[in-house]
Amino acid sequence: MSQTSELDLKQLYDSYSPPRIQNAIVKGVVIAVDRSEVLVSIGHKAEGRIPLSEWGSDEGLPHPGDEIEVYVETADSQDGGLRISRRLAHSLRTWQLIQQALHEDIPIEGIIRRRTKGGFVVDIGGIEAFLPGSQVDIKPLRSSDSYEELLGKRMRFKVVKINPAQYNVVVSHKALMEEELARQKERILNILERGQVLEGTVKNVASFGIFVDLGGVMDGLVHVSDLSWGRVSHPEDLYKIGDKVQVVVLDYDPDSGRVNLGIKQLQPNPWEAPPDWLQVGAVVEGTIVAIADYGITVEIIPGIEGLLPVFELSWSATPVEVSKLYKVGDRIQAKVIQFEPETQRLTLSVKQLSPDPWLQAADKYPVGSTHKGIVKNYTAIGAFVELEPGVEGFVNVRDLSWIRRVRHPSEILQRGQEIEVVVLDLDVANKRLRLGYKQLSEDPWDMIRSVFQPDSYHEGIITRITDAGAQVELAFGVEGFCPMHYLKPPSSEIPKEGESALFKVIELDEQNRTIVLAQAAPRPARKSKKKGEESVEAALPEPRTRAVSRQKLGDIEAISQLKALFSQQSK
Repeated sequence: MSQTSELDLKQLYDSYSPPRIQNAIVKGVVIAVDRSEVLVSIGHKAEGRIPLSEWGSDEGLPHPGDEIEVYVETADSQDGGLRISRRLAHSLRTWQLIQQALHEDIPIEGIIRRRTKGGFVVDIGGIEAFLPGSQVDIKPLRSSDSYEELLGKRMRFKVVKINPAQYNVVVSHKALMEEELARQKERILNILERGQVLEGTVKNVASFGIFVDLGGVMDGLVHVSDLSWGRVSHPEDLYKIGDKVQVVVLDYDPDSGRVNLGIKQLQPNPWEAPPDWLQVGAVVEGTIVAIADYGITVEIIPGIEGLLPVFELSWSATPVEVSKLYKVGDRIQAKVIQFEPETQRLTLSVKQLSPDPWLQAADKYPVGSTHKGIVKNYTAIGAFVELEPGVEGFVNVRDLSWIRRVRHPSEILQRGQEIEVVVLDLDVANKRLRLGYKQLSEDPWDMIRSVFQPDSYHEGIITRITDAGAQVELAFGVEGFCPMHYLKPPSSEIPKEGESALFKVIELDEQNRTIVLAQAAPRPARKSKKKGEESVEAALPEPRTRAVSRQKLGDIEAISQLKALFSQQSK
């Protein structure tokens, strides 16, 4: 047989013999349709029957001449026909499309059929895939209504995972949305410019600012300092979620995608065009927006704030307790004493709304005049007394008492106490006023000299003992000093603080006005009498004055008692 004859014979055989199509998907043509089956020809005189139930109700009935894909399960059945399946062909073709979608990263369509634990079941051409609830949308689903609205909805998905062994498929709609948003965000970032004005929607409000949705593609942050030229306590005072706002692009970073926006920049800076009435010397009214130890911050107009230093609140030298007198939100009147728009500096004063009281001090407080005042404070060397707000004088500790050695003003005075004082010296230029307290009464030294004469005896109470000696409180609040070598008599112990004893006046120190004392020897103990003997007791003079208690008398009361005793002795 020639080579040509063999070739013709092979072609003739192929034309009458069906190809090896078992376990493969082939195309076929519908030949006939009856009540339960569909007759399909795949060529080469090979035909097979498919149950009509493999056509869904939503697809409609097939018609003769329709071309369909079928899966050949076996090419040699008992009846001589083919065992074919349209459903298997469709499932295998869909599975191939799913695998292609995963490997080539292309989206695929499906219908959300029902809810399941943790998500939804998606029908992709007859194959069920799992859609986790977290992968439905960029925004989390929060209500049951949102879940119900998704059922029966056709959507595009991204295949994120396949388990071929178990034919499990996991899809995500959120991933597609994120990719699309990223592409749109990149396009917008490429056309963004500083100074560009955009319109957006307030998406979120935080303590540090507001987030603005720029067309659903990307968000920008308006920091609280860029919301308004005025002071903003909290952004929610100005904006709420859903508000439409116009913003200006201040800065953006294409790499990180961060966009900084501003709102106040759409309005002129009030410091660059302040009102004409705002100038040095003007009396203005504003709202207290902040309080600190150093002063008060006052908002005059939105965007322009001034500092009211604590030393400009009152003419008084005593510091003002700001938090007790003022609170945030109060309206306050003040005078402008400094205004520099270039450096945004505004300084205010309340005390300068009234004249400086020291301007009239020379006429109101001449030397020798007597006035009432309030003890404001004291130090170790004296006390500050306020005669009127802004005018304070100082009482030296030496000018507190004629008859006592005062170690600290608190021994005589108390804060907040109203006392009467005498003006001793006035220096208007330096705003200094020296006051006296003991000068309200006459100098009692002559009477003290007459009562506490040398060699006279007096009872006293030891109030303080030092290495040098003891401080002794005598009658009428008069104090004396007993040196240590005079404090311990022979055959006795040193007395303790608070104990009373008999003292003898040794000396009157005229220069320092000090009474120098010596403790007198105590009476010896009474001896027991023996037959033919008498008891012996030293005879000491009776004290001229007695210290009744440790109560400290005021100078006026003590001097009054001294006068009475002095008058009695004179008579």
